[in-house]
Amino acid sequence: MPDAAPTADTAGFLSRFVALFDLGGPVVMVLMAMSVLALAIVLLKFWQFFSLRLHRRGFIDAALERLRAGDTDGALETLRATPNPIARVMEVAVQGRRDPAHDDALVREEVSRVGARYLEALRGQLRGLEVIGALSPLLGLLGTVLGMIEAFRQLEMAGSQVDPALLSGGIWEALTTTAVGLAVAIPVVAVLNWLERRVDRFRHQMEDAVTRVFTQTDPSNALRPDATVAPTPLRERRAADAY
Repeated sequence: MPDAAPTADTAGFLSRFVALFDLGGPVVMVLMAMSVLALAIVLLKFWQFFSLRLHRRGFIDAALERLRAGDTDGALETLRATPNPIARVMEVAVQGRRDPAHDDALVREEVSRVGARYLEALRGQLRGLEVIGALSPLLGLLGTVLGMIEAFRQLEMAGSQVDPALLSGGIWEALTTTAVGLAVAIPVVAVLNWLERRVDRFRHQMEDAVTRVFTQTDPSNALRPDATVAPTPLRERRAADAY
C-alpha cells in the first residue's frame, strides 16, 4: 500500500510527458533531446571545473612567496601539489626562468602555448551550449508556425461549420512548442554565461600569476646572491650590436 502513491505519481508524470509530445510533435522531441544534451554538457563542465580545483588559488601566493625567498624547489613542489592548470603554467615559467640559458622571450612563448592549451580545454563543449541556446527558441517558433498552419488547415476543412474552440485549441497547442523552446534556451544561456565568466576569470588569474613569476627576482640566482648570470648567446649578440 505505501508504494501506491509514488506509483500513481510516476504514472501521472509519464502521462503528462507523453501528452506534451503529442501536443508539440517532433519539434518538442528534438527540443527534449537538446535539453538532455545540454544537461550532459553542463554536468561534464561542472565535473571538469571541480576536478581541476579552479576555485583554489592559495597556492599562487604560497609559490610566489617561496620564489621570493629563493626556494625554487619548494615553489615547484607547491605547484605540483595542485591540479589547477594555473599551477602547470606557473611551473613552466619557473622552470624556464630557473635556467639562465633560456631567454625570457622564449620562456614567455612556451608559457603562452601551454596556457592557450588549457584555456582551449576549458572552453571545450561551450560552443555546443551556445548552439543549443540559440536554436531552441527558433525551433520553438518553428513548431508554433507549423501548429498554426495545421490549425488554420483544420479550420478551412470545417467549412461553414466553424467552431471557435477548434481554432483556439490549435493555437494553444502551437504555442506549446514556443514555451518548450524558451524553457530549454533560458537556463542553457544562463549557465553558458556563468561558465564563460569562470573561464574568463581563470584566464585573468593565470595571466596575473605568470606576470608575477616573471617580475620576481630570478630564482636561479636568489639562492646565490653574489652569483652572476653568464650571458646567453642572445645577450652576447645584443652586447655586440651595442658596439
